[in-house]
Amino acid sequence: MELSRLREYVGRELVVSDWLEVTQAHIDEFADAIDDRQWIHVDPERAARESPYGGTIAHGFMTLSLLTRLLESALVVSGARVGINVGFNRVRFTAPVRAGSRIRGRFVLAALDEVEGGVQLTWNVTVEREGETKPALVAEWIGRLLR
Repeated sequence: MELSRLREYVGRELVVSDWLEVTQAHIDEFADAIDDRQWIHVDPERAARESPYGGTIAHGFMTLSLLTRLLESALVVSGARVGINVGFNRVRFTAPVRAGSRIRGRFVLAALDEVEGGVQLTWNVTVEREGETKPALVAEWIGRLLR
């Protein structure tokens, strides 16, 4: 997609990513990276016995951090030198992501504003869980593409 054409998609769903499996190995690596090894994330045996989810689940912040991967796996923008995160206006973790399950992102381009050196994009994002009706995450995410 050419950067100059993005404005045509404001108010529309622009991206639906492929499904991504969230493995126990990925959860363990994330836990190590952020030094959060709570048993509900990293102890499959205990989580199977004691967790209300029947097993381990991904950290909410892991699901959030996967937004970049989900978006960039399905949308390549030419005419932009680099993309950067600005932040979030709203984030809700609405349901757990179980180890071994698959998620995908749905991205609605809510706004596009010119800023110095590029454009600022506001995305309404939903992270779906395969086979489930309730999403894992909903967010309003802001990023910039710099020329």
